Amino acid sequence: MTIALAPADWLDLFAHFLSLSLLAVGGAISTAPDMHRYLVDTRHWLGEAQFSSSIALAQAAPGPNVLFVALMGWNVGLNAGGGPAAGWPAYGLALLGVAVTMVGMMLPSAVLTLAATRWAHRNRALRAVRAFKAGMAPIVVALLVATGWLLTGAHDQPARDGPLWLLTAAATLIVWRTRLHLLWLIGAGAVLGMLGIV
Repeated sequence: MTIALAPADWLDLFAHFLSLSLLAVGGAISTAPDMHRYLVDTRHWLGEAQFSSSIALAQAAPGPNVLFVALMGWNVGLNAGGGPAAGWPAYGLALLGVAVTMVGMMLPSAVLTLAATRWAHRNRALRAVRAFKAGMAPIVVALLVATGWLLTGAHDQPARDGPLWLLTAAATLIVWRTRLHLLWLIGAGAVLGMLGIV
């Protein structure tokens, strides 16, 4: 996929991720539906497969799940540079994409989180602080469900994707009931994928 990005487009990408950072209640993954709307549906800077694989790869990798933002920036930059076949200039733009999206996502939320955490710790006994914490839980759950719904949209063929749906349901049940570590489940999914089961 090849796209053309003007300096104004890079600025718009940065500004969009800056605004998403302030909406990332429950983590960056909760903003994935809007990222999809912006990057895939509106701007056409990423394809459906690039978007889904960015999230899947970041979730499977050890470390913070915010890495999917870096992968999306990488793919946008790589597409703007003409793809991997274009060589080093494309990889330079890919690194620019990583910097633009990650700084945009991390800067406001980090500053706001630091200030809010310090204030909430000093005022943790206030009824309003306790009510705010309790009220945010359903919002976070709803945003995570919206992200899951979006990601399942790419798997809309029951005959082909049935085993994947069963694996997802089993993994969800196991994690919910036993608190089993997710890396074991990712390994099991990788083995099933190599065997051609999912």
